[in-house]
Amino acid sequence: MDISYLKTLFDYDDWANRESLASLRGIASPPPRALEVMSHIVSCEWLWLGRLKQNKGPAAVWPRLSLDECTMQLGDLRGAWDNYFSALAASALDDEITYTNSKSEIWNSRVQDILTHVVIHSGYHRGQIATLLGRAGHEPAYTDFIHCIRQRFVVSSVEEPGS
Repeated sequence: MDISYLKTLFDYDDWANRESLASLRGIASPPPRALEVMSHIVSCEWLWLGRLKQNKGPAAVWPRLSLDECTMQLGDLRGAWDNYFSALAASALDDEITYTNSKSEIWNSRVQDILTHVVIHSGYHRGQIATLLGRAGHEPAYTDFIHCIRQRFVVSSVEEPGS
């Protein structure tokens, strides 16, 4: 796993989270569950970043954040992830982190697996938000990775001809 590619995935993740949040902001009364899921995405990114940094403090998994709080925290997360990646050595990707999950179970996971999980976890829940919006008759955000790269909303760390 390459740090620069992981950074591209996190740039995409930030863009996609902001797109999902913008789709919620564009609705006078977004489905409450969609806002709960957006809050969960934000909170879990903080939770995993804390685990990677070996912070032992508790973190809410399903907080109730407002759209403004989600917006502010996404901005703070962007800076926090950038700082994390700036200090991350390639050799640390295979390091194992010990943490306690929300069920009080102790686990060990490699740094690269945790980072991959964060992006996939957020994408899974953005899909839930899209489904909730679609069922309520609203247009969900278009957050496909390939769309993001093709439109150059994020520049891939590895550019290929014709991509």
